[in-house]
Amino acid sequence: MGNVAVALKIMPESPETDIEKIKTEISKKIKVQDSKIEPIAFGLNSLKILVIVPDKETEDLENKLRAIKGVSDVEVESSTLI
Repeated sequence: MGNVAVALKIMPESPETDIEKIKTEISKKIKVQDSKIEPIAFGLNSLKILVIVPDKETEDLENKLRAIKGVSDVEVESSTLI
């Protein structure tokens, strides 16, 4: 069992949701390797992050992120064994 690099797409509840605040809250809970804000449409942005976690912990990671206020959805875009 090793570590995995996981790329996640985090969607806010609405275009008015402060995505920088979500980013700060995520950084308090997990170590983020990389992040960027990506425009979707009509003022809505998503937050894409890259984290490294132990194998088999991606579901826990998703649940942790969904519990953050302002987060609507969390989607794993890719995962690769390191």
